[in-house]
Amino acid sequence: MDTRSLVWTPGKRSRLRDVDPADTNGYAGKHEARDKLRADIKKLSKLQDVLSAGAEHGILIIFQGMDSAGKDSAVKHVMSGVNPQGIDVHSFRQPTEEERRHDYLWRCARVLPERGRMGIFNRSYFEEVLIVRVHPELLGPRLAAGASSAFWKRRYRDINGFERYLVDNRIHVLKFFLYISKEEQAKRLLARLERPDKYWKFSAADLQQRKYWPAYMKAYEDMLNATSTPWAPWNVIPADHKWFAHVAIADIIVRELRSLKLAYPSLPSGLRKALRAAKRKLEKG
Repeated sequence: MDTRSLVWTPGKRSRLRDVDPADTNGYAGKHEARDKLRADIKKLSKLQDVLSAGAEHGILIIFQGMDSAGKDSAVKHVMSGVNPQGIDVHSFRQPTEEERRHDYLWRCARVLPERGRMGIFNRSYFEEVLIVRVHPELLGPRLAAGASSAFWKRRYRDINGFERYLVDNRIHVLKFFLYISKEEQAKRLLARLERPDKYWKFSAADLQQRKYWPAYMKAYEDMLNATSTPWAPWNVIPADHKWFAHVAIADIIVRELRSLKLAYPSLPSGLRKALRAAKRKLEKG
């Protein structure tokens, strides 16, 4: 499996219409990918243990996508093997009054993972160049009046600089856009209405937003082109098949963790001697 093809090339203007949301990277079906996913979940568990022990790097994983694209499912399945003590998951919905009084990066910046931990953002500061791009009235009268092309370029610049700062401080940023087709979204929304255990996930707002689909795709495409950088590139995950999205995301996270050359911390010689002495005492009872 070569998930490097899923990277949205930094510095190159690309088009979403050239990506097939039903693509499976050569996999014939979920059964073929199952063993790969299980193996990567085990690898992820071991790598997370070393990440936590070394405490030299942090990982921020960002999931973006339209409603029902599978963000919750990705978190549930891909991270099923990690130690919950070493990971924090945050979901960002409509800003609270307190959050509105701060800069738009504040509510995400205050919950960033520390080195040695993994953090997951289900939606993120990118909402500030997505939903408010489609619905500028959500910015409030003052900002909405000035929401020109230059306004969005400034926000892209700010986000790129923020992520550059994180990476420079060894908080590595992994970004996933779960790309679902409008037809597949309709099927998933309908499924929520057919299963009582899924009723709670349905929102009438999801249906209302479908009429803005072209505007959202334009906002996503502009965001991908402006904020896929060498230090924090976007991975565009074809998400019409959830099983493929899971195996692709797991592969990318494992590859990123391996690239960090993680290692357990080495112990000072004095401490090693103390541990050997403690072991001998315990063995003698």
